[in-house]
Amino acid sequence: MSAAATSVGILKERAAATVMGARQTLIDLSHRIHGKPELGFEEESASAWCAEQLAGGGFVVEVGVCDLPTALSATAGSGPFVLAICAEYDALPGIGHACGHNVIASAAVGAGRALAPIADELGITVRVLGTPAEEGGGGKVLMMERGGFDGVNAAMMVHPAPGELDRMPCLAVEHFDVVYRGKEAHASAFPEQGINAADALTVAQVAIGLLRQHADQGDQAHGIVTLGGAAPNIVPAHTEAKYYVRARTLHALGKWSPRVRRCFEAGAMATGCSLEIVPRGPTYSEFRTDEAMAAAYRVNAEALGRVFPEPGERAMSGSTDMANVSLAIPSIHPMLGLDCFPVVNHQPEFAAAAAGALADRAVVDGATAMAWTAVDLATNESERARLTSAAYRHGS
Repeated sequence: MSAAATSVGILKERAAATVMGARQTLIDLSHRIHGKPELGFEEESASAWCAEQLAGGGFVVEVGVCDLPTALSATAGSGPFVLAICAEYDALPGIGHACGHNVIASAAVGAGRALAPIADELGITVRVLGTPAEEGGGGKVLMMERGGFDGVNAAMMVHPAPGELDRMPCLAVEHFDVVYRGKEAHASAFPEQGINAADALTVAQVAIGLLRQHADQGDQAHGIVTLGGAAPNIVPAHTEAKYYVRARTLHALGKWSPRVRRCFEAGAMATGCSLEIVPRGPTYSEFRTDEAMAAAYRVNAEALGRVFPEPGERAMSGSTDMANVSLAIPSIHPMLGLDCFPVVNHQPEFAAAAAGALADRAVVDGATAMAWTAVDLATNESERARLTSAAYRHGS
């Protein structure tokens, strides 16, 4: 074995030892965040707890960065290769951490703490970024626009899922509210005097259902009615819905979204209601996985005993604001399997799994695998040169 290989092995051993030394602390952090779910842009406790653990691990921590009160940036080391590790910690309404962001946050803190003591030996700067409101609010997009990712050469994070993956199959998505306004009337005595906003929404939903047979692969439209009327004997004059429209790429989304929106316009035209479509948060892009980084991560995860599925097995798909980061910065977004299928993300049962023994192991393995991947990237001359050849600058 060469001296360089020996050095890499020693650095990885030290990183793993740091994670194991903080194992219970990291698991406790995951459980604390899980036990107090906070919605996007409201993650006051989660961000404070992560900041506390990072400060205790030798990081210089800034909170409330990018004009986002629950965003944070923690830095260790001073090398020219700047690596960002992203932490998410927002929960879902009603079902808490049913996407397992508590695991993401704790694994990111663990990876950062593992790298901080060896950052200067690796010639890297480690930047752990607490990124709020992934569930529709686009915290990472806002942070990119406001300079939070400036100078970053590569970025990574991990995410729990039913099974192991070295990447997240990802769709572009836009989020918007739909508002119809009509006219109230007595639903029995004077229905002809009303303009029914609930009917407008019904027409739109039927039209979307019919449109799906003509959709391209990956095209999706799904939503919920958030306001359907006030009483059965009042013609509804005001209805609202929240919708997500997804497609394989931003380009495909640009073709699919206008077709979906015309379905909502049809509802307004058919009933005589007015229509307002209100964007909610930034549009998320498709994900561009950095293949070399993903390959390095997979080798390290397998060395920890993580088992990846055979090619061709069913893969999940979803959307994330980390995808927008990936179009600007070499990035990876592996999935940590909790071995819980058919329990899947965004189910109450998955929220329970995200605080179980396999999730605790995922915190430790995710932190270690990311730290080891950082060691590989920093010590591989060709990869280091490739990744440091450019750094992200917002507005560039």
